Amino acid sequence: MSREKVYRLREDNFKRALGHAEGLLAEQFRKGRQALEMALREPKRSLDQNAKLWCLLEDVACQCTLIINGEKCTATREEWKDVFTAALKRENRIAMGIDGGVVMLGHSTSKMRKAEFSELIELIYSYGAENGIHWSEKAQAVYAEYRGAA
Repeated sequence: MSREKVYRLREDNFKRALGHAEGLLAEQFRKGRQALEMALREPKRSLDQNAKLWCLLEDVACQCTLIINGEKCTATREEWKDVFTAALKRENRIAMGIDGGVVMLGHSTSKMRKAEFSELIELIYSYGAENGIHWSEKAQAVYAEYRGAA
């Protein structure tokens, strides 16, 4: 079994999904598997959430500046993502560079759960409200889709 099997469980489908998983497990054990793992976890961030994030970051990157290496300058949306995820985690991880200096270690958004990702989006909206960000039509359209899917 080279790939994970993921079942999105809800109150209305969990019995059927568990039955399917039971059949899959039985088949794997018949094929000689000695052990398998099952894990229950909150769902990861959705593709809609991810699309929303990048629209928001684009608007922030176009309208705000950061102090980088002591100078006020524009930052990429990827750099803004690092700023916001560090603020969300309330943690700054720093490593020594291999040739001297320091490297700030970012936080992965692809591994975030839906609730945590929602907090990140709300943090960006809050920052935007405090800093006069005018959200683009694209960001507003994605937001409408995002809210409709929630």
